Amino acid sequence: MIVEAIHKIIKGEDLDFDTSKAVMGEMMDGTATQAQMGAFLAALRMKGESIDEITGSALAMREKAIHLNPVYNVMDIVGTGGDEVGTFNISTTTAFVVAAGGVPVAKHGNRSVSSKSGAADVLEKLGINIAITAEHSQKILDEINLCFMFAQTYHSSMKHCAPVRREMGVRTIFNILGPLANPAGANLQLMGVYDENLVEPLAKVLSNLGVQRGMVVHGCDGLDEATLTTKTKVCEIEEGVLSSYYLDPEELGLTYCTLAELVGGDAEENAKITRSILNGSEQGAMRDIVVLNSALCLYLAGKAETIKSAIPLAKELINSGAALKKLEEFVRLSNEVII
Repeated sequence: MIVEAIHKIIKGEDLDFDTSKAVMGEMMDGTATQAQMGAFLAALRMKGESIDEITGSALAMREKAIHLNPVYNVMDIVGTGGDEVGTFNISTTTAFVVAAGGVPVAKHGNRSVSSKSGAADVLEKLGINIAITAEHSQKILDEINLCFMFAQTYHSSMKHCAPVRREMGVRTIFNILGPLANPAGANLQLMGVYDENLVEPLAKVLSNLGVQRGMVVHGCDGLDEATLTTKTKVCEIEEGVLSSYYLDPEELGLTYCTLAELVGGDAEENAKITRSILNGSEQGAMRDIVVLNSALCLYLAGKAETIKSAIPLAKELINSGAALKKLEEFVRLSNEVII
């Protein structure tokens, strides 16, 4: 199936839903060779992924995943990566603020593939044990409104694709699929994408996959986050209804910054940045971009009626120490032995 799919994609033709799902199944079962996977991923990247290709592939991943089963609304905050800017871990830092605001956050992530520091890398440097069972993560989520689901644990079938992804070193459909394959079935989501042309299509995919309230965002500076250097393109999801607009940070009372002010480093450096934001020692642009993204999440979760009114709430969650406390609780609980 994958060979036929490669030939079709090279001719510029889209795959249908069923074919896309079947090909992803071959890749995750290990029946496709590394060369075939590399050719498929490169050709698909060059053609551009269709909604059916993304949806079929995402469902193939979901079917093979280990799952959490929360009985309440859960949010995921995630970027596709691949923006090639090298910012610190914005969505990971945001997760602590949002969870402190009473919103259950089941963050799904992995180690770095095409950047210096993935979510898993920085969380480890913060002292969090990422190699825990689904049962342990469910317990933590129930207790403190926060957990991290390490993609390698929940999507073990991805091991067949990992080597070729690592060797390619560029963004592929997997950058898109990770945020669509949340093992807790998140029905609230803030998803950042590296390409403006993906904003509306991926909002449609998220809605089709069961997200009730969400946003797909792309900074007009290229960031896969809501940005502070310029406007952000947004497609908001509300119970199946999509609405697109541009978000201007100045209209929310925030100050523009430069991309250079948001650049991080390796996992150790980014962990220090996260901690400095949460403990209040960082008061500049890095803090403000976390405030912005946290406000979007708090708004989506119904904690504020407007994005603008969520800004002071996000600031207070940091200023009060509540977000830092959430980090400390997560470190402690993730390292406890469950009997």
